[in-house]
Amino acid sequence: MGNTFGAGDDRLYLPNGGTEVFVEVLTLAASALAARDWDYRFAGLLALQDQSVMGRGAVGFDLGELDWGGSDEERAAAKGFVLRVLGLAERRHRWDELGYEPPHAAAYLTRFREIVEAFEPPVSAPGAEVLPETGALACCVRHRVLSALPHWEGCVFCHR
Repeated sequence: MGNTFGAGDDRLYLPNGGTEVFVEVLTLAASALAARDWDYRFAGLLALQDQSVMGRGAVGFDLGELDWGGSDEERAAAKGFVLRVLGLAERRHRWDELGYEPPHAAAYLTRFREIVEAFEPPVSAPGAEVLPETGALACCVRHRVLSALPHWEGCVFCHR
């Protein structure tokens, strides 16, 4: 049992433990970089990938189901944010705080970067909205990352 993240048939399949690592390293990076509404909504989507709350094997998302924005500029900015998050995570931002060495995280990030780089955000917003409407508006003070409030209290690190 595992989870998939990707775009259509171009997918990154991760076992449950790999998903935890992937979400944690992306959460650290997204929390550091979020500045615009779309960024916080994407960080909120990452926070909702918490298997401790959602269930093991019950998370994942398809990039094609996200609303990337109504203009070329908005879509480019959104995709740029995801790529910057991946870049910061690839540089091991705050990994020393994980309490473990994530042996496969670099490979997961590299593969997801390939998927994101090849992905062309759709021109029109899809019917199903996957991004949380309000995004991650709360910060876990203890772990200094964005959390999934109002959906549940705590962050992916609190629920470990």
